[in-house]
Amino acid sequence: MAKMKGGEVIAEYLVKQNVPFVFGICGHGNVGILDALHAVRDKVKLVSPRHEQCAGHMADAYFRVKHQPVATLTSTGPGSANMVMSLATALADSSTFMAITANVPTSQANRGPFQELYAHNQADFAQVLRPVVKRSFQPSRVDMLPLALRQGFDTMVTGRPGPVNLDIPYNVFQEEDDVELPPLSHVHGGHRPSASADDVAAALDLLSSAKRPVFFIGHGTTLAEAGPEIAELQHKLGIPVITSPNGMGCVPADDPLTLGFIGRNGAYPANQAGRFADLVICIGTRFDDRSSSSWHPGYSWNFPHTKLLQVDIDPAELGRNYPPTLGIIADAKAFAAQMIAALPEHPEITREAFAPWREDVAKWVAEWEAFVRPNFSSVTTPIRPEYVVGALLDVLPDDVILSLDSGVHHNWFMQFWKPRRSQSMLNSWGYSSMGFGVCGILGAQLAAPDRPCVAVVGDGGFMMAPYVVATAVEYDLPCIWIVWNNFAWGAIRDLQYGLFEGRELGTAFYKGNQGPGGDRYNPDFAAWARACGADGVTVTRSEDLRGAVEAAIKNRRPCVIDVHVDAEVRPPSTGTWELPPIPFKEPVFGKPHRTS
Repeated sequence: MAKMKGGEVIAEYLVKQNVPFVFGICGHGNVGILDALHAVRDKVKLVSPRHEQCAGHMADAYFRVKHQPVATLTSTGPGSANMVMSLATALADSSTFMAITANVPTSQANRGPFQELYAHNQADFAQVLRPVVKRSFQPSRVDMLPLALRQGFDTMVTGRPGPVNLDIPYNVFQEEDDVELPPLSHVHGGHRPSASADDVAAALDLLSSAKRPVFFIGHGTTLAEAGPEIAELQHKLGIPVITSPNGMGCVPADDPLTLGFIGRNGAYPANQAGRFADLVICIGTRFDDRSSSSWHPGYSWNFPHTKLLQVDIDPAELGRNYPPTLGIIADAKAFAAQMIAALPEHPEITREAFAPWREDVAKWVAEWEAFVRPNFSSVTTPIRPEYVVGALLDVLPDDVILSLDSGVHHNWFMQFWKPRRSQSMLNSWGYSSMGFGVCGILGAQLAAPDRPCVAVVGDGGFMMAPYVVATAVEYDLPCIWIVWNNFAWGAIRDLQYGLFEGRELGTAFYKGNQGPGGDRYNPDFAAWARACGADGVTVTRSEDLRGAVEAAIKNRRPCVIDVHVDAEVRPPSTGTWELPPIPFKEPVFGKPHRTS
């Protein structure tokens, strides 16, 4: 054993775990570890954005792109409190990182020193994070660090991934003890629980008796990197695939059987397939309110009339909202491989058996295309939302990583974006955090330095974290932010218009607070970018959009493209969504199909 300071133990274990980055902000509480990080700076790089929440979103996005966890570092008090949002975002979407927070020194606990939370328990900050992490560890001595570090890294990546907190009194960073670094921890994907032979046989029996099956896949499929197996099943059997936003890219987007997202802002063919299916094979995703039309029968799904085969690595998700006909606890990749291997034992399950079902699906795809496609070429000022999505589909390279923030623009991309690769469409889905897309693109760029990384963000969301441009310039990260500028909190304004007879308050931006009918106001986002040392362009005409994006991709410099988008064009709902007790709306395109 060697005598090591606590900060050295942490720094050296990060090196041992091949953690390439720590995203964090300095403070008096963590200054004691900075020297240890300085000593390993050639192996672990400290990247310091201008806000702690940003550090968390960067770490979250890094994992989503690379499936390798990194760490964050924050000081005591407000700095670590700023991590709540990003930890909640990661937990809700089964993403992960190690959040190292500092706490008051052990000798001062319960004395109310600077930034101690002590009303209910000494050094109580870990309880603030308890609801938003998978586990919190509080090693109060140097000799407790090795076990906490190993258990923390193991916890992050086994089973359903989730963020972990390591809350450390700041004296522990500088105190010494005779310790050994712990063994290497698990790696993500190192453990793949599979289904039993009986469960696989029962699953194939369900498929054998089905005439109209669909796959419904999500982030669990992405995390398991099960795209090749699901795509093989899709191709071999000719079964349509519905995806959650975080499952997009797992199967080929240009396959006519890849139907996209389901729910109010899903694609019409996906909702139709969900309504008329007689078997749903749900792998690694949840039936939350947005992907189930708030659980109203006939709008997206028809359970229990429709049979449900639900596969998830987390037992708590089986039957959370719909009791499954068959529930299986398994890794998505392992289960899909088992299905492929066992298919020869069921010669009656053939692609030809589902040919009439594919004809129905093709008809719905054609109806949807006829309805939406004309607006993709509409040249208007301000620019139509469909035109923006279509232009980006045209000009962004196949290997682009797209980071989307929360907002009305996200609804349009859920309906129409076609990612060409897995792990390349980043969404804050479960917690829908504004700022994730704005900040996360920095982490994505560090995870994939040679790929173009583009964030499409609302004007409201961008204003919550505009400092990201300065960070990109500081660290020479050629990220591109496309600001969907509709001069409003557009998603909420649309709700206000749709549910409250068009009355508007607090949901749009007006100069001098004039209110509806006044002059719309936003800062000059392009000028802000140039003030930071980045490129900045304002686009108000449809004809200029493609060129601006192509130039930004070619230049490989931080860039903000301020795109003025028509706020009066709303995504066509094909399912529904309810804010109880307000009555929910019927779909704009299509209609529910209820089964008895």
